[in-house]
Amino acid sequence: MTAHAPQHATQDDDETGETVDTETTRARPADGERMRRWRMVLGADSAESTGCTLTGQDAAMDGALDALYGGGGKKPGGRGGGGRSAGLGASAPSVARWLGDIRTYFPSSVVQVMQRDAIDRLGLSALLLEPEMLEAVEADVHLVGTLLSLNKAMPETTKETARAAVRKVVDDLEKRLESRTRATLTGALDRSARISRPRHRDIDWDRTIRANLKNYLTIPGADGEEATGTVVPERLIGYGRASQSVKKDVILCIDQSGSMAASVVYASVFGAVLASMRTLATRLVVFDTAVVDLTDQLDDPVDVLFGTQLGGGTDINRALAYCQSKITRPADTVVVLISDLYEGGIRDEMLKRVAAMKASGVQFVTLLALSDEGAPAYDHEHAAALGALGAPAFACTPDLFPDIMAAAIEKRPLPIPDKEAQP
Repeated sequence: MTAHAPQHATQDDDETGETVDTETTRARPADGERMRRWRMVLGADSAESTGCTLTGQDAAMDGALDALYGGGGKKPGGRGGGGRSAGLGASAPSVARWLGDIRTYFPSSVVQVMQRDAIDRLGLSALLLEPEMLEAVEADVHLVGTLLSLNKAMPETTKETARAAVRKVVDDLEKRLESRTRATLTGALDRSARISRPRHRDIDWDRTIRANLKNYLTIPGADGEEATGTVVPERLIGYGRASQSVKKDVILCIDQSGSMAASVVYASVFGAVLASMRTLATRLVVFDTAVVDLTDQLDDPVDVLFGTQLGGGTDINRALAYCQSKITRPADTVVVLISDLYEGGIRDEMLKRVAAMKASGVQFVTLLALSDEGAPAYDHEHAAALGALGAPAFACTPDLFPDIMAAAIEKRPLPIPDKEAQP
């Protein structure tokens, strides 16, 4: 790739009336900065085309970038082209130094992307099994997913460090998500608990008036005054007062295949938040070809996460069969299936179970992902089949999840993002 600096030559008239190219008479200070930026973007392979030599911090940043992205994509230990050796090497010390460098030169959001790329491009997952490496990385949702996939191979000396890294991410997510989730769902639960003989201060006047419009009476005016009208309320509708009794049952059914790692992390955090609400009875089920009920660990989402096993096959039908067996109050139950819908079990049985649950009154929600990345690769045919059953499948961000749950609790249409683009 060869970069060419954009040219903005201008022409002016001199006192003799001849045209002078001002670009040849003065150099603009912006040129040097533009070339420096192009040099940082293009890397060493295109250094000659920019005519720019990096020094100081720029050279150090360029070295950190080239160690990951240079060298033609070779594995650690390889040497890149363009006259400069690159790569992180296959040892923990060199990677630890590199991790320290990128945290020095780049903001946290960029560091997380570079760490993720290093794991994917250079095969550094095994190094995360070493405690000193875990202490050096910037923990985020994707790193948690990687650690969970390595959980079974993780030595005892590393597990406490790994739990500390996961704990930090989980605590940050809970701080971000808990307050709004509780507020949104508490309001939805109160609105869904209508009572027919409310106290005056608990009357939902809007619903009460609409429900009694058939009882509208016209009252003639006295002594020539205009007639007036009134609604005679035969039935009062009110908000249910807060109580400690369980109002809704929620079942989170989570696909723990490798591609769903971020969704597993977010769902575990949300599961813990929902479980802390006394008016909700929350169950959390994870599955691949087997089904594991992690409800008894919901008081600590870190325990939930280390109880999962990312990877393996997928049997959605078996998972839904288990969830269906736990439903005792269909009209007051919300089932949330989080999966990319690549079914390895019996497809027709899976669809029949969803249809049966919906027919019994269950609110069924299908999320292709619960993450900030949008929809992953998913089975479009199964998504379309679920949509035809009235359970549209779509990706959901963590910020939207409380609104999705509130709509399901109140039995309102789901606020599906980009609805026209959904399968």
